[in-house]
Amino acid sequence: MSEFLLELFSEEIPARFQRKAANDLKKLVTNALVDAGLTYESAKSFVTPRRLALVITGLPKSSPDTRSEKKGPKIDAPEQAIAGFLRGAGLNSINEATIQSDPKKGEFYVAVIEKKGLSTVKILSEIMPKIIKNFPWAKSMRWGNGKLNWVRPLRSIVAIFSNEIDESEIVGFEIDDIKSGDETYGHRFLSPKPIKIKRFDDYAQSLQKAHVVLDIDRRMQIIEQDANQLSFAKGLKLISDKRLLEEVAGLVEWPVPMMGSFEKDFLSLPKEVIVTTIKANQKCFCLTDEEGKLTNKFILVSNMIADDGGKLIIAGNESVITARLKDALFFYENDLKAPLADRLPKLKSMIFHAKLGSQFERVERIISLAKNIAPQIGADIDLTARAANLAKADLVSEMVNEFASLQGLMGRYYALEQGEDERVANAIQNHYKPVGASDEVPTEPISIAVALADKLDLLNSFWSINEKPTGSRDPFALRRAALGIIRILVENKIDFQLDVEPDLLSFFHDRLKVMLRDNGARHDLVDAVITALSNDMFEITLRVNALSDLLEKPAGIDLLAGYRRAVNILLAEEKKEGSNFSGEVDLSLLSLEQEIALKNAIDDVAEKVQAHIKSDDFSAAIQSLASLQKPVDNFFEHVLVNDEDKSIRKNRLNLLAYLRDVMHLVANFSKIEG
Repeated sequence: MSEFLLELFSEEIPARFQRKAANDLKKLVTNALVDAGLTYESAKSFVTPRRLALVITGLPKSSPDTRSEKKGPKIDAPEQAIAGFLRGAGLNSINEATIQSDPKKGEFYVAVIEKKGLSTVKILSEIMPKIIKNFPWAKSMRWGNGKLNWVRPLRSIVAIFSNEIDESEIVGFEIDDIKSGDETYGHRFLSPKPIKIKRFDDYAQSLQKAHVVLDIDRRMQIIEQDANQLSFAKGLKLISDKRLLEEVAGLVEWPVPMMGSFEKDFLSLPKEVIVTTIKANQKCFCLTDEEGKLTNKFILVSNMIADDGGKLIIAGNESVITARLKDALFFYENDLKAPLADRLPKLKSMIFHAKLGSQFERVERIISLAKNIAPQIGADIDLTARAANLAKADLVSEMVNEFASLQGLMGRYYALEQGEDERVANAIQNHYKPVGASDEVPTEPISIAVALADKLDLLNSFWSINEKPTGSRDPFALRRAALGIIRILVENKIDFQLDVEPDLLSFFHDRLKVMLRDNGARHDLVDAVITALSNDMFEITLRVNALSDLLEKPAGIDLLAGYRRAVNILLAEEKKEGSNFSGEVDLSLLSLEQEIALKNAIDDVAEKVQAHIKSDDFSAAIQSLASLQKPVDNFFEHVLVNDEDKSIRKNRLNLLAYLRDVMHLVANFSKIEG
């Protein structure tokens, strides 16, 4: 099978760029091939710290020949028009064109343009320089006298096209004095000599022998398996961290996990401090015992097969980790010397936003909001105010200054050490939650109150200075804040009316719609329930769920059909009248059994719906509508709405308007599809 093999060999590519770069390379090359008229069977990209690679199989030897016709001017057109036609069609003279005739348009020139296909090697040699020169690195550099912008200095290029009978040729092109060829290199230290390549199988096998695992997912698998085996042998467990695993796999071409240790005295530090210190500084994995308690052991991943079995490498990592843990212990003990409340004045010099003041001013707003929220959700007001007051105090601690990811968590540790109520300490940690779609929401009332206040202040503040998300741009994570509020309210089943301006309320609606649709709710049911004034997120979800349940039953489906028939009649008649029907029914004008029955049924349902809504039982409110199905069907089967008597006709239309209005108490059924 024919294939194209490409390798871009460079100095070390930052781990955070690697997977995206591999995906970008595959997309750019395959798109360019398709644009050039070439088909292919498969494409796969690879990345290591020093190389981007791509193999594309099933390519033809050349692009297909093409034939097209270009219509030109009439044969009696001005010379200028004919000259323009010749230039556009690539013809030397009008004699190279054919003449066609049309009964209406007469005779006109047509150019038949035939293009012979280009060889695949030729196409590749033309597209590759453009792709490489314009590659979308997040950050790139130039070096020496070169003009190429690349993530790190590019050293060599492999570009080989091979056919079905194992014949291969170099796809020739040049980038900044680097000529494409058929030679690559193995591991920088273990196998540094050049390696000749013919095709992908040869390439992958040669690299494996030269201590390079080409596939990043395979390197991740090796690291995880070997690390787990080392841990298991000592009766320990690896703390899983997929993000760290991918980062470490992006740092090594030949992964060799090893186990090191640090002094047990450091275990007096909070677990998260130790894990973060070791992860951030040395990219190592921490270990727990079988009961989940952190141990003084860690796993490092070397890029070397050491002659001494790794003793020197382990000792070097242990030395660095010891130094970093000493720093962390110093920060921790120093932070504990000052109560959290004493740190609050320092927040005055910490700017939250140029237009919104300091973190100290923000804390004051959060306290005010939290105190208003607390009684609405059953939280202790004094403890809520205390938690809100201390929520940001750890931002000026030495530990959080070193590791920003520990904000909130360190505040909790300091609060507990300094004798604060545990609920206050929990709120300090959890008021940032949820920080992502998979993150847990706070569940304690005080934590909920402070978390809501924190996020509401964020949204209100940025709305007040007209800093709103636009398109994909959301630098202040306002979408995440709104979704966090919604999740807190919905998952804790809290009825809470958001007191925000209409534009911000609409923003909440958009986020709720996305969440409900992601959870499987029908988009039309969401639209049917939400109005411009809907400000209770939990209530909306209850209505959507109840409406979905109703419409899954035959009675609900039939009721929807009856509603649509009623509304269609009303719309047509209201258009004729130029005004809407009031829904006020004159009992003296009801004579038929079926219209009387419908009026009584609507009265009964209206009373029940209003009572259920008042008690927040939206499921019962919507389910009560099901009892209208039979009276509605009987009405349309036996009653003529457009009676000859105008007063009777108007009264019956008002009855249908009454039906519509009562059903709209729980949802706008006109927005429901199907």
